[in-house]
Amino acid sequence: MRQFGLIGRTLNYSFSQTYFNQKFYSQSLADHAYELFELATVDELPALLAAHPDLAGLNVTIPYKESVVPYLDELATSARRVGAVNVIEWLPDGRLRGHNTDLVGFRESLRRFFPATPEARALVLGAGGAAKAVSVALNDLGIAYWPVTRNPLGHGLTYDDLTPQVLAAHQLIINTTPLGTFPLVEECPRLPYEALTEQHYLYDLVYNPAETVFMAKGRAAGAQVKNGFEMLCLQAEAAWDIWNNPGVENEER
Repeated sequence: MRQFGLIGRTLNYSFSQTYFNQKFYSQSLADHAYELFELATVDELPALLAAHPDLAGLNVTIPYKESVVPYLDELATSARRVGAVNVIEWLPDGRLRGHNTDLVGFRESLRRFFPATPEARALVLGAGGAAKAVSVALNDLGIAYWPVTRNPLGHGLTYDDLTPQVLAAHQLIINTTPLGTFPLVEECPRLPYEALTEQHYLYDLVYNPAETVFMAKGRAAGAQVKNGFEMLCLQAEAAWDIWNNPGVENEER
């Protein structure tokens, strides 16, 4: 049995298990399985690995994309660029290599959604591992951005800085926080939503529910909106390629 899975703290919102098990079924891979592994802390990872010797690949989600790094033997180029890991590969010699496929998943999805110009400006809501991947992708696409966090001593802006004038100057707004994720579907980032216009593009990395409050408020203002499902699919396919070509390193990885 080739076993794969997802590690995180709370996983009841995730579609990853359904996505991969449907892939295994459609490709008649009866000896493949994908499981959800909820860990109270990342320190439980070694015990998980010991208990599941058939593991051939793992995805990593909130809140362990950064804290998992010390448990790995090496990082691929993508993970080094981002500073966070969402895919773990078993190398042929048994060592563990971390990758970041959020980077390529978000970058390619954003290309299909947002008509970037040299004048484009973005706001990135959040400061976790996903925000790091988004920031690197924006740099790759030449889109200037400000990070937005709750910390007034951090680099960038706080939510209190998000005036209507700031929103008017930033056409693209990306939510990398878990706000609005099932089951807490009534939550959303604190923005002056009344300042949104038809010129705005709102991208929410959340994909469950399909339309978050963040997106609904944007749509009501005439903005273009997109959830993170396409990004999920793109990053999952990139992970699948990694797991089926162990030991191969390239620029995307």
